[in-house]
Formats: sequence, structure tokens, C-alpha cells
Amino acid sequence: MLPTVTATGTPHTRPGPRRLLDLLAQGAPAEEFARTAAEAKAAGASASELAALAEATEVALRIRRTLSQHRRREAQLTALFDSASDLAALRDLDAVLRAIVHRAKMLLGTDVTYLSLNDEAVGDTYMRVTDGSVAASFQRVRLGMGEGLGGLVAQTARPYATGDYQADDRFHHTGAIDSAVRDEGLRAILGVPLRVGAQVIGVLYAADRTPREFTPEEVALLSSLADHAAIAIDGARLLEETRTALVDLGSATATIRAQSEALHRAEHAHDQLTDLVLRGGDAGGVAGRLADLLDGGILIHDAEGAELARTGTQPLPPPDAAVAASRAGGRAVPLDGAWVCAVLAGPELLGSIVLTGRPDLADADRLLFERAAVVTALLLLLRRSVAETEDRVRGELLNDLLSTSGDPGSLSARARRLGVDLDRPYGVFVAHGETADRQRLLAAATRSARARDGLVGLHHGQVVVVAPARDPGAAAHALAAELGQAASAEVTVGAAGPVSGPAGLPAAHAEAHRCLSALRALGQSGRGGALADLGFVGVLLGDQAGVAGYVRSTLGAVLDYDTARGTDLTRTLEAYFAEGSSLTRTKAVLHVHVNTVVQRLDRIGRLLGRDWNAPGRALELQLALRLHRLATSR
Repeated sequence: MLPTVTATGTPHTRPGPRRLLDLLAQGAPAEEFARTAAEAKAAGASASELAALAEATEVALRIRRTLSQHRRREAQLTALFDSASDLAALRDLDAVLRAIVHRAKMLLGTDVTYLSLNDEAVGDTYMRVTDGSVAASFQRVRLGMGEGLGGLVAQTARPYATGDYQADDRFHHTGAIDSAVRDEGLRAILGVPLRVGAQVIGVLYAADRTPREFTPEEVALLSSLADHAAIAIDGARLLEETRTALVDLGSATATIRAQSEALHRAEHAHDQLTDLVLRGGDAGGVAGRLADLLDGGILIHDAEGAELARTGTQPLPPPDAAVAASRAGGRAVPLDGAWVCAVLAGPELLGSIVLTGRPDLADADRLLFERAAVVTALLLLLRRSVAETEDRVRGELLNDLLSTSGDPGSLSARARRLGVDLDRPYGVFVAHGETADRQRLLAAATRSARARDGLVGLHHGQVVVVAPARDPGAAAHALAAELGQAASAEVTVGAAGPVSGPAGLPAAHAEAHRCLSALRALGQSGRGGALADLGFVGVLLGDQAGVAGYVRSTLGAVLDYDTARGTDLTRTLEAYFAEGSSLTRTKAVLHVHVNTVVQRLDRIGRLLGRDWNAPGRALELQLALRLHRLATSR
């Protein structure tokens, strides 16, 4: 609160940044944040106070949006975990089906949810359970394979969504289906397949009576629920078949008991792993628990092939061919004495699990292994959600740091909350992929920045990394090689720094950009470096501090020798170049014997290197001599 005084001399306070923090803590609506500035203005706040309050309000609203998105995603995932646990506890098929459609309606917040099952004998899919439906014709509709949205999902085993079904010509419309949809009043429909292994057993739908677009996150969420639902349906069917077999086939009691125990073991393991994830477990925890359950080694990779966790086995390259086969078939596949299972959220590949040390895997253990892949998918979805939120916050901080606005103190405080200490020496790196996809380059830069405890983001359309570095030139060289390998293309990286504190970052970014342009103009694409690595070109593009550094790096050995011994090698070198490298004219200018000139030049060669008189090196030395002369004559 900002202190002021009323006309009567009574002190009171005006709304200030503390008020914004209180509103954030209370979860107040966005309108309350805007009201703070209006109240401060009415209370007589100055223009500078109002400007600071407006900036604080904008930051607070941005934080509120980020927190709201995170809470919404967390609520969705919690509801999905609860759904998995509830479904695993149900045994009656009808109860399972009703629970599935009810959970789908709760998770996506749609008007209607429903589920159809495939009729293998007839070759179509029929409505089995609905929630929110009011039209009898809709509840009795049957869809041939490929007909309507649901028939297409059942036929292709892929999710489909439409914002307005009646106006969408991607689907094979029939009179019976269109009439039933009109009777129900549905417009927007999302359908995802229910799969057991490679077999599609039905379709799970979410629909609204008003046009809307379903987001990729909603498609992934309903697909994950469908994966759990398919497991629950399959489990309920297995239990029904087990009960029937117990009645009809007394001689098969032992076999049925074994199947039931295997199913219960798989369900129990599934519950254990789900509970582990719910309690905040990571990929390492899942790998360790699964290794204990299956008595083998476990290796988990992400979709990019990076190792996430490993227990009881040696590092292995990502088994791309086996992952593709598992993804296509929906089951774990054997590979050279190991087993591989793709980790999927609907059709999206999130990663893979490898089981080693178990070349002969019984059906029960194979089922357990495949269910572990479903739980791992939930873990990776949550991990991705958290990472995306953190990357967004870090990207916003990076853009604020590289702009010329913003309070350095508040920027440093925001950085500390993200684990970034801007008081350390930081380098600024601007990367350009000559032929690489920018999003792929950004993803690779994000992984590199995380490993270096730095920040990364797009700034003015360029990939920028701010990371700790005492030698930005060397760090840029390593970063260019690393990003080039990850992006499978040449990547050029310009660097600047090191700088400490937020104030120096905008200028360092500008210098890094100039360095990047110079590297590309000089035909050095695919490399990384700083202006200091570019010789006199770096001096021309750099600032005044770069001049002294250039002189020291080029001529320092000779200058130090003269200072320590009182010699005149620097003046000899100047005269030698000024007289066109003529020994005779040089000795005349210096008034010494020609042998003295030869001895001095020999000493210079030992100090600067044998190539000191080569054309390119000579040009740099002459420039350094002139700059040194200008600096010492002031």
C-alpha cells in the first residue's frame, strides 16, 4: 500500500503491489486486478506510481493465467487418476460402462457423453451407454464401419473431432445417423477408439449441443481415459468369461483360477504404479517398482529417444523399429531377448519401455508390462504439462530480461524463484539453424538450457539461450555442435558476455546477434563463437572494451616483454611494417645495425609464433599496433 495524506491531514493508504499479491493469494477474478489501478488513481497516485502499478498488474495477471492453467491441468489429471482407480475397482460390465461415460462427461465438461461397442458378427458399432442423452432415436442408433464420425473411428482406430458435425463433409453421412444426431441436437463431437491390444472394441464420445473446437489436450485426455476404460472393459469381460467357465467347465477350475490370479495381479500392480504416480513419483520410481514386479531390468525413453530412467540394465539405444511395431500393434513385442512396449496417449507416441532379462515372458507378465506402459503415459503427460508451464514462464522471463524495460530488482527476484542466479557470470547465445526446423531447434536448445541451469526462448523470432558461462566463445562452439547434432542440421551460434545482473543482458544480446551475423557472412556457418574469436572483424563489430582485449590477445606477449626488460620490440615491429618489411630501411629509421634489427625480429618471432609475418597475421598485428599507439597517445 502507498501512503498519502487526506485533505484533513489524516494519513491513509492507496492500493499498491501488495494488494495485487493479496488478490493472487485469494484467487480473485481478473476484474479485481484492474480495479486496483483505478482505486490508486482515484486516491491521487502519481504518474510514476500508476505506471509501476500497471506493470505489476500485468505481471500479476500473467501469473494468474499461468496458475489457472496449471490448476486446471492438475485437476484434469487428478480426475483421470481417480477414474483409473475407480475403473480398476469395478467388476460388473454395465457398471464399468456407466462409470466410463460419466467420468468422460465430468473430465471434459460436455453436454453428452456416450459409448458404442463393436458387433463383430454384424460388422457395425452400436450405442451401448449414454449420459446426458434425451433422444430415444439417438440411443438406439447403429453405425456401419466407416459411417459417420463413430464408424470412421471404429474402422481406422484413430480419434476424430468436429466442431460442427452436420456441416463437416469429411464424414460419410447417412440419413439414419444424421437424423439421430439432429434429434439429440448435437453439433461438436469428439470420438476416440477403445482398444485392447490391436483390436478396436468400441468408441468413446464427448459431444456438445453448440459448435466448439476440441483442443489437442482434450483429445489426449479422452484418449487416456479410453485406454484405461478399454482395460477395465476387457477386465470385466474376462471376469464374466471366468464366471461362465466356472459354471460350465468344472474341469477347467485350475486354469481359470490361474487366469483370475494373473488378472488380479496385473490390476494390483496397475493400482500400485498409479498410486506411485499420484504421490509424486518420477520415472525412476516407476522403473524401480516395475523392475521389482517383473524381476528384470527396465529402461524408459521419451519420444525423442532420451533416457528418462534405468534400473538393473545397461544403457541401450532407443529401439525405434520395435517401438514402431509395438505402436502399430498395441502390444509389447520381443527384441533380441528383451521386450519393448510403446508408451501412447491415444495415437501420440510419448516414449517407450524396455524390459531386459526376461526373454520368455508369460501372458500374465506381458499384460502387467503393457499396463505399466499406460501408467507411464500418465506420468509423461503430467511431466510434459509441468515442463510446458515452466518453459512458458522461463520464456516470458527471458523476453523481459532482453528488453530494455522492467525493474532489475524484480527481474532478479523472478529469476531466483526459477533457480537462476543472475549475479553469476552469464553468456547470451543466439542460435540459427541453416536448414533446421525452428521448433526442433528450440526443443533441442530447451534441453541444453535445462542441463546448464539457464533460460531459453524465442526472442524476435530467434532462438536465444542465457546460461552461465565464463568463456562464452568456447561455450558457443560446444553449443553449436550439440544443437547441430540434435537438430540434424548446421547450427550457427553467436555469443556475448560474460555479464552479471539483468542490466547488461540486452546489450549482450545485441552483440551476440552481431556475432551471429558476422559468422554467417564470413562463411563460418555451423560454428559458434564470440566477437573476440573473429580477430579484427570482432573489433570492428564490438565495443570499446573489445579493442583493448584485441590488442592484448594479438600483441600482449611483445608488450609484456618490453615492459619487463625495457626493450623496444614494439617500436621495431612498427618500423618494420612501416618500411614495407625492408631490413635496410628499418635499421636506418631506428639508427641501429641491421644485425640488431634481425635479432629483434627473431625475438618477436619467438614471442608471437613463426607465422607472425604471414599476410593475414601481419594485417592483424598492424591493426593492433595502430590501436595500441592510439590508446597510449591519449
